[in-house]
Amino acid sequence: MKKTLHLIVLLLLLCRGYSYAQATKIAGRVTGSDSAPLIGVSIQVGGTTQGTTTDVDGNYAIAAPDNASLVFSYVGYLPQTVAVGGRTTINVVLANDNKELGEVVVTALGIKKDERKLGYSVTKVDGGLLNVARETNVASSLQGRVAGLNVAGASGGPGSSVRLNIRGVTSFSGTSSPLIVINGVPMDNTVRGSAGEWGGSDLGDGISNINPDDIENVTVLKGSTASALYGARAANGVVQITTKSGSRTKTTIEYNTNLQMDRAVDNTDFQSEYGQGSQNLRPTDIASAIVSGNTAWGQRLDGAPTVGIDGQQHAYSKVNGNINNFYRTAPSWTNTVAISGGGDKGTYRLSLSNLDGQSILRNSGLTRRTVNFNTAYDLTKKLSFNLTASYVDQNDKNRAQLSDSPLNANNILFLAPNIDQATLNPGFDPNNNGLETAWNVDSYATNPWFVVNQFVNNVSRKRLLSTISGRYQFTDYLSFLARVGYDYSSDRRFGVTPYGTLYSNAGEGGLDNLTLGSRLEMNSDALLSFNKQLNPDFSISASLGANYRRNTFESSRLYGGNFIVPYLYTPTNLRTRNLEYQSTELITPSAYYTADFTYKFLTLSTTGRYDRFSTLPNGNRSIFTPSVAGSFIFSDLLDSPALSYGKLRASYAKTSGEAANPYLTSQYYNIGNPINGVPRASYSSTLPNANLRPYNLREFEIGTELKFLNNRIGVDLAYFNRKTSGEIVNAALSVATGYEGTTVNLGSTLNRGIELALTVVPVKRGVFTWTSSFNFTKLHNEVLDIDGGANNPLQTGTYRPMNGNIGIVKGLAISQVRAYDYKRDASGNVIVGADGIPLRGDLKPMGSGIANLYGGWNNDFTFGNFNLSALIDYKFNNKILSATEYYSYTRGLNKATLTGRETGVVAVGVTESGAVNTVSVPAYTYYPTLAANVSALSVLDGSFIKFRQLAFGYTFNQKLLARTPLQSVTLSLVGRNLFTILKHTDNIDPENTISPLVSYAGVEGGSLPFARTYGATLNVKFK
Repeated sequence: MKKTLHLIVLLLLLCRGYSYAQATKIAGRVTGSDSAPLIGVSIQVGGTTQGTTTDVDGNYAIAAPDNASLVFSYVGYLPQTVAVGGRTTINVVLANDNKELGEVVVTALGIKKDERKLGYSVTKVDGGLLNVARETNVASSLQGRVAGLNVAGASGGPGSSVRLNIRGVTSFSGTSSPLIVINGVPMDNTVRGSAGEWGGSDLGDGISNINPDDIENVTVLKGSTASALYGARAANGVVQITTKSGSRTKTTIEYNTNLQMDRAVDNTDFQSEYGQGSQNLRPTDIASAIVSGNTAWGQRLDGAPTVGIDGQQHAYSKVNGNINNFYRTAPSWTNTVAISGGGDKGTYRLSLSNLDGQSILRNSGLTRRTVNFNTAYDLTKKLSFNLTASYVDQNDKNRAQLSDSPLNANNILFLAPNIDQATLNPGFDPNNNGLETAWNVDSYATNPWFVVNQFVNNVSRKRLLSTISGRYQFTDYLSFLARVGYDYSSDRRFGVTPYGTLYSNAGEGGLDNLTLGSRLEMNSDALLSFNKQLNPDFSISASLGANYRRNTFESSRLYGGNFIVPYLYTPTNLRTRNLEYQSTELITPSAYYTADFTYKFLTLSTTGRYDRFSTLPNGNRSIFTPSVAGSFIFSDLLDSPALSYGKLRASYAKTSGEAANPYLTSQYYNIGNPINGVPRASYSSTLPNANLRPYNLREFEIGTELKFLNNRIGVDLAYFNRKTSGEIVNAALSVATGYEGTTVNLGSTLNRGIELALTVVPVKRGVFTWTSSFNFTKLHNEVLDIDGGANNPLQTGTYRPMNGNIGIVKGLAISQVRAYDYKRDASGNVIVGADGIPLRGDLKPMGSGIANLYGGWNNDFTFGNFNLSALIDYKFNNKILSATEYYSYTRGLNKATLTGRETGVVAVGVTESGAVNTVSVPAYTYYPTLAANVSALSVLDGSFIKFRQLAFGYTFNQKLLARTPLQSVTLSLVGRNLFTILKHTDNIDPENTISPLVSYAGVEGGSLPFARTYGATLNVKFK
């Protein structure tokens, strides 16, 4: 019997070998109905796992037995099965599937759903669009690409933070940023540090650590219904990143290199008729030259030799190119190598990436090394596991100081027209212990060349982002998923006021920061899922799960002054030392469910989540947040040759949010530095509130998706209305209570608006295709209530001149720019003081620092192997509180200050008695005082239209690579931030801001100039 079995097995193996010996090599081309090649079509030998895909020209090659069949499948097209029948060439034309236009999208918690069934708005962005012309913070690359998403960032150099807002700002006391999710697990996106009115640096956010080359796609979940399963952190939407993975059918080695050059753009249009000086006089010696180093209240430029701040004679003439000569052309070079593949049991992908991104500010930039690993493996037929891990080692050198003057090199902007920036170099005296070279009367306005040569502000981060999950498939319709997400980062900051800094004590500098901090974000999920087609018309997809979130933060800061030994920047070299310690912990256990019921063309979806917040009092810390959504594919009921696809959708959700900070519900005390060895402690000035509760956000959305003329025209339109109540805000208290304020549930905001995404294929003929997409968002944002009582405006931020601020005003949009207007009489005439200068009027809101109309227009042209794409984006109806504009008045640089330079200025207006003003005031007195009195002069219109990106690429023909080890080669020439089509700011770029925080939205001054980028990208895939 044993011998018989062996013989049977041998015969079967011989038969199998014989059948494969008879396999025939088949080649062909797959096209669409328009004869255009289809890239990535899946071809499988029927009944086997053997398969391949088409290349960029639609060609394929595969081996199959003569009696086999080939199965061709492609998203958006009807599958087709073709019998081999002994043929060696099989060309196939796939027909469009007008009924199956939807694709699988990743929704909340990483759950994959058919896009056709979604009752809420979701936008998917291909990862390839984010890495051709790239930003060091990948979030910036989303600008202009998603309806409803407003992207803005700090102008602080490579890796700066980005402010993302979806459908408006909902919280004016905490954060309004969406939750960032990688492969279904939330990541920490904390802004590590930002500038304010007193200076500071932008230290980057969490998403700035992500390598664009590892991103497969980005899905933006815009509505509250779409993001409700993530709970409180996703009240403002979700930006979900899916990273690349391997293929079970082939092994690929890929190399991607990108080299870009950044060049500062000089947006100033200052006057060039009058030069350095004071009171209409030019400098006569080095002392008067230093006093007037950053003012242009001198004489008319005449070319005569005049003493400069270096004591030498220079022509009293206009100097050109100071901005371009001070800032350098900065290269940014990224190299990524990835190997991916797999087999019947699973897939893998390993990538190594290195970024060397220099800043336009000399001696500044970042390096980022990333290792990314992704694997999925079937342990058994029912049990599988998945592991993704990304290790990031990033080092930022000399992060630029922004805003206020100390150690801010960007004050180079305010040089008088006749001063060459090179006269400030090297910025210090090597013969006098490196003492800073004074260039103006204000020692806090640091010599820019001293900054780039001596400044130290280094930040390093080591970060591990990882997810491990296991799935057990009980049956074909029932599965269980367990998943743990781990995000740990360790930061080190080392900042020094250099030895020799003029404003430091005795010029001996000090240690600003030696800070060590760590943050852990850990999420554990358990998810039981049911997915079954009960009959041909009805199906159910449901999941029940739980989550446990733990977030911890710990930081120690050592600082002090003065340095004893010059240039030895160590803690042991300080005359005085101080230590600070911070620690926080947040815990949120949650339970949730989601269910989809589909009957033919109708889908009803519902979700619910129960959260319990550790940041709130025991009696008020729990909340249940439900949602419901429906979709109706009405095109399934129609037989219209024009309408390819039509869907109506509607949703309603209630979400929530916790306090931005923990420890607001009980009294705690802080340990301060001891005095003469005696310990010192203090209580917080904020009265704890034991009755805090989560705030509520309710959103209603209705929309439609339409496709016409065989998908040549696509429309996605949505209306949304979202309102918060019980917003957690800071309320002022009388100091007689012993406290300055408390935290209460009284605030309320409203956001409503429309989103439109229009896609058109105007030309699709042969090998030429033109695809045009346009998106538009119009938003109404309003503060409904602040404190439930007097509703006095709240100040959230300001700029250094301190005569204007950003505030919250009832009845108006969040982040109102408030400034002092002219004082006027009943007839509207400007009232002029006895000194001949207009008087200050009331402090008025002048518009929000956040645009309420924004979008983008993208055009993509494909001609054979050539591709050209162009992106234009725009923003309107936002205001800027500009410190640059203020200082351009006070320092005599603004063109408006030319009036009355030699004759004096007689202000148009009346005195308080009503008489016409006749007092003449010297220009050097008039304009600085006017700018201080009337800060409305510093409020600018921030609207713009920009040519954001241009990319021209060529994919080498497969015939040229046939005898090489190369599978595909694509070369692209790229440009980003190329030019501004429209703006209303004469001396600044309208996007130049100092902070990504909503509290400082619209504040400008002292940031790095905007940079224009040119470069090239090369992508090579090996066979």
